[in-house]
Amino acid sequence: MKIKNCIVCLIALLALPVLGAFAGTPAGFSVQLVRTFDYPGSGNSTEPQGISDSRAIVGDFFNLSGVVRGFIRFTNGNFSAPLVDPNDTGSFTLCRGINNSRVICGFYDDALGNSHGFLLSGGTFYNKDIPGSTSTLILGINNTGDWCGSDTKPGPVQVAFLNLDGIITEFAVPGASYSLAYGINSSNEVGGYFADVNGVVHGYFRESDGEIFAPIDPAGSTGTVIFGINDSDWMVGRYDDSFGLTHGLLFIPPNRYVTYDFPGSTFTSLNGINQAGEIVGRYLDDGGIEHGIILRVVSTAADQSTQGVTPQRQSSQAGSLPSRSQVEEPAF
Repeated sequence: MKIKNCIVCLIALLALPVLGAFAGTPAGFSVQLVRTFDYPGSGNSTEPQGISDSRAIVGDFFNLSGVVRGFIRFTNGNFSAPLVDPNDTGSFTLCRGINNSRVICGFYDDALGNSHGFLLSGGTFYNKDIPGSTSTLILGINNTGDWCGSDTKPGPVQVAFLNLDGIITEFAVPGASYSLAYGINSSNEVGGYFADVNGVVHGYFRESDGEIFAPIDPAGSTGTVIFGINDSDWMVGRYDDSFGLTHGLLFIPPNRYVTYDFPGSTFTSLNGINQAGEIVGRYLDDGGIEHGIILRVVSTAADQSTQGVTPQRQSSQAGSLPSRSQVEEPAF
């Protein structure tokens, strides 16, 4: 039986008992660089987003013209042609996740700037909008084909959602102004992020039974986003500090935070993680160009992780659906 992980109530509610420690956690961890890569073409910024257990990578790339296209990096290191949803009239197609069956999820924009979700399988795009929503972002997919993301209702009201066997469940972190579900594992557990009433972003974890634990915040963070989660509940993302630096983040429940900074860069983001602990992300160079990175989690003789908030139970319910005067685009 898998021991469950935990997160803290952002809105200073009474602290509830912390769940059990993560099972089988080694003494220490570090994140090591394997290689860098770039989508072919002069001046392209490369933004990897997800990695399957077979090491297929999806993401998007763009250049100074502002046109954004998706890509696959195959396990042999070759790249696909640019991926473009046929309904994309906004020059904006983004790939966010990939599973072991090589089904890809993402979203595109229309000419009015509204976002629409899609699944891509066997070379065919299948558009997937949440009923009644003005905008749908599909941000994560698991190996059973279930998916998650964020949708916006008129008002607007922006919440996270799950699609499990065709059944849609919308939810929000209690007290949040908006919530996004960014990654889903094979147990239908979700990692993502939300904004508090002051607009500060924090990570969260959602159990398959609907319990939400929040926030996930390393020490010194002024804003944390969680993008990826694997079947061991290891999560990756990034956080900002008070000096304006952005650090890659690996979170191992219940309270281990491992920071990774690409050498010489002021911006590093870790976006996807597979079951083997292989991570994809990106860094920003001095010229303003982003480059893809592949990393791996390794155990170390000494614990190099840092402390931060130990996430605790927030609510066993889905949470109220907040209203917001402006829709929040997902972090990249």
